[in-house]
Amino acid sequence: MKEIRVLHVDTERGWRGGQQQAYYLHQGLCELGVHSDFVCRKGAEMQARLNRDGLPVKPLSFLGELDVFAAFRLACYAWAEHINILHLHSSHALGWGILAKLFIPSIKIVAARRVDFPVSTNLLSRFKYMGRATDAVVAISENIRRVLLNDGVAAQKIHLIHSGVDVHRFGNDRVPVDFREKWQIPPDSVLIGTIAAFVFHKDYQNYIRAAAKALSRNPKLHFMAVGDGERLPVMKELAQELGIGDKICFAGMQKEVGGFLKAFDIFVLASKKEGLGTSVLDAMSVGLPIIGTKAGGIPEMIEPGISGLLVEKRNPEALAEAMLKLAEDPDLRKRLGEGALSRGKHFSKERMTQMNLELYKKLL
Repeated sequence: MKEIRVLHVDTERGWRGGQQQAYYLHQGLCELGVHSDFVCRKGAEMQARLNRDGLPVKPLSFLGELDVFAAFRLACYAWAEHINILHLHSSHALGWGILAKLFIPSIKIVAARRVDFPVSTNLLSRFKYMGRATDAVVAISENIRRVLLNDGVAAQKIHLIHSGVDVHRFGNDRVPVDFREKWQIPPDSVLIGTIAAFVFHKDYQNYIRAAAKALSRNPKLHFMAVGDGERLPVMKELAQELGIGDKICFAGMQKEVGGFLKAFDIFVLASKKEGLGTSVLDAMSVGLPIIGTKAGGIPEMIEPGISGLLVEKRNPEALAEAMLKLAEDPDLRKRLGEGALSRGKHFSKERMTQMNLELYKKLL
């Protein structure tokens, strides 16, 4: 069997769940002694974190997925490093990698698909996922696999590999002693929190409207939202309009979320679309009881009544009922938290890394 020499490519400047997954995979392969390298944009958060942790990284300038000069630079680097697999971690990265393959036809292309949106009907998108240049597409949930099949991607090209998390990542994290005082959270309240970007598909409107309905019946609840994004100002306005501005803390983007997770009594992910939702897995890793919507890959993680509760998406009434049910039953919170802790071990970063490694072996 050929030696596996993989080059990961990510084009995002910031840091979200997809970047964390690409990082975990690169880190895991390096720990296993596999030749793994990483290309990202110059100045990206990925570059900073990989440099910080002493992991291989090569920053390259990138003007867009049709940037032929960037593709040539990527191909030159891959050729010099004897790379035989390009793992592309975003749609733009996939376009970049396919252009690079024009210069190295023998290289294998693996595309990561982390969203459950249908593949765009434009010719470029369909070529990227359905064309012969792409050898494999990794779907991070069964739901995404179904979407890809419905869009016409060949079944033999799709490989289901669930995202993974470091189940011990927050083991040493503690809730700061002044946490509730800092965020003006009453000491006797039940804290219901979420960690998600303020983007359309995370459906913060659902979360905030459900919070208002739950508070109308139990004023001792308090809410927190950790994240940033384009819809944050609108959601702050909505909270004020609903009269719960003093009952929900908007914590903004936080690089270290372990202390927040351990401060929550209940975790909620209110999305209307979701590839998988690794913030749920992070919550599981600290033993939080979870409420999730029946959106995307979320039901693949949560076992109703065992590791959490599932409600219909876009249904604030149902979400509020689930919030109240858990808030008013400490024993149920404890039991579901224990179930979540056990369930989360199925989604470890080590398992995810090993499954990607097996895919690379098949391609070579």
